[in-house]
Amino acid sequence: MPEKTSIGGAGLIGILILAVVLIAVPHLVSFSQQELLVLLTINVLVVVSYRLQTLTGEWSLAHVVMMGAGAYGSALFAKSFGFPVPLAMIAGAITAGVIATVLSFPLFRMKGFYFLIGSFAAGEILRLIWKRFTDPFGGPKGIQRIPGFPEIDLGFIHIDFYDPANYYYLVLVVVLVSLWVLYRVEKSRIGLTFHAIHWQDKLSESVGVDAFRYRMLAFVIASFFAGLAGALYAHYLSTVNPNQFDVNTMVYVLIWTIVGGTSRWYGPILGVVALTIVDEVILRSIGVDQVRPLLYGLILILAILFLPNGLESLVIKARDALRNRGGANLPNGQAVARK
Repeated sequence: MPEKTSIGGAGLIGILILAVVLIAVPHLVSFSQQELLVLLTINVLVVVSYRLQTLTGEWSLAHVVMMGAGAYGSALFAKSFGFPVPLAMIAGAITAGVIATVLSFPLFRMKGFYFLIGSFAAGEILRLIWKRFTDPFGGPKGIQRIPGFPEIDLGFIHIDFYDPANYYYLVLVVVLVSLWVLYRVEKSRIGLTFHAIHWQDKLSESVGVDAFRYRMLAFVIASFFAGLAGALYAHYLSTVNPNQFDVNTMVYVLIWTIVGGTSRWYGPILGVVALTIVDEVILRSIGVDQVRPLLYGLILILAILFLPNGLESLVIKARDALRNRGGANLPNGQAVARK
């Protein structure tokens, strides 16, 4: 049966505090930090959608390229075919999902390390196509002057999405809805089947589960939301090129996900937020952001050695400690009943 969860009073208070922080934070930072907030929020969707892919046990090196497929698709639909930008974004995400569906047939004939290398090769083929063909992909320079999200002017209210604070709120709404959908998918029977295929694929197949179809489904759903993140990215920067979706970017997504942890849906979010703060705030403020690759490598090694379950394990330990402490403060009868 799908897992049922309930939110207690402390959980509701935490959600309210988080909501206040998310709404207020653009007004507490500088213009450049507002732009960073936009990119960070987009990256949250990238890593959480990537985690869905890993639930089946297959780690792809093409996820960032799927993000690029959504970015290129949305840019072309908006600029070349005249689609309204919101519709172009959805079409771009669908494009990424369609490409993932096509790639599934050769890729899921492989497993483990071979799937990892196969996904890398598939992603590089797509990037080389974008580089090779000037028409319609713009070649190495990519596509420029991509239309931005249209302004909202209702007379009494005017919202210009070229303002990073306004675009942040747009991205935040899209990402929160997407995270809710991804969470519901994981907690559904489909998500439980993903887990079963990961841990006992042969046993799952023996009881009638089509492992290929479910692996493909996870790949397509993850690629759709990665493509949606790419569309948000493209229409914010107004430009897109193949170098934005290379293997170096994919390595950062891997590190964010591993450092954050993958056993809980919020693990990758912890990873991308923590490392972005370290990278963009601390390193840049002291002027040594050039050591980013070295630092990321060191953080990855330390996380594997001392936090094999990621930053989420610290949250779980802290939560369990609070529960135990709360139970210890209750009378014996109530403590037993609570357990």
